[in-house]
Amino acid sequence: MNEELFRTAVHDACIRAVTEISADVKKLMRDALAREMNRTAQSMLASMLENLEIAKSQDKAICQSPGYPTTWISFGDGNFPACAADEIGKSLAEATKKGYLRPSIVDPLTRCNPGDNTGKGVPNIEYIYKPGQPYVDFIISFKGCGAELGNAMKIFTTAQLRLDKDYAGLRRFVLEAAINAGGKPCPPFGIGIGIGGQMDVAARLSRSAISARRWDDTAEDPLLAHLENELRDNVNSLGLGAAGTGGDTVCLAVKIDTAATHTAIAPVCVNFHCWVARRAGIRVYDGGRIEKLL
Repeated sequence: MNEELFRTAVHDACIRAVTEISADVKKLMRDALAREMNRTAQSMLASMLENLEIAKSQDKAICQSPGYPTTWISFGDGNFPACAADEIGKSLAEATKKGYLRPSIVDPLTRCNPGDNTGKGVPNIEYIYKPGQPYVDFIISFKGCGAELGNAMKIFTTAQLRLDKDYAGLRRFVLEAAINAGGKPCPPFGIGIGIGGQMDVAARLSRSAISARRWDDTAEDPLLAHLENELRDNVNSLGLGAAGTGGDTVCLAVKIDTAATHTAIAPVCVNFHCWVARRAGIRVYDGGRIEKLL
């Protein structure tokens, strides 16, 4: 793989991710405004969309908070991007220096701030090996951390999920999480739900489900597609609305990912993502061609 080409593409994706939101989420925002009946919510949504246009036209960050950076990199045989971690770190530091990102990454205990949005474990990188894949997929997401305050995790038993009642236990848990979160996740939000594995697996699945997938796609698994649509509608029926001030749309999308688990447990993680869907994706082919993914 051409490492110089990859470096440039990664840097450009980082800047794009903090100055724009992905097109799929932007369309969902516009659709929400078009059908919103609550005047306060209409005003909130209109202001959010205006903010997007200003940020793009002035090449400014969409939000004052840089969020937390996570990347997903899938690669095939012979094209592992060995320079990825170093180049992403450099791009974050450079974007911070240029004013695109506020320095907000700190030590979890001392709260010491290095001032460049780098540190132990940052950037968080998930590598995925796909045999025979002739390209490298790179997705970076800057997920807002106010939204993290509403996240919820529970280790269910099979009985508690209530499979016999259309997963009533799962539905109740998601609705309770949305009610408890209220306006903290900066709605309208997206919800990622990870189910299965152990606690760490469910948490990881919930993050990738809402950060690395398109919010307007349809799950291949019919059961997951059904649950995603139903849960989105259930959450919207709460009437929390944009910014949590009341209205028709508080949830733009629900995305679910699963992993096999042990017979004794059914871990579930609910992960909120604010409307500022700062993520960018690129596909770099072995021959040098680059495609935009998000």
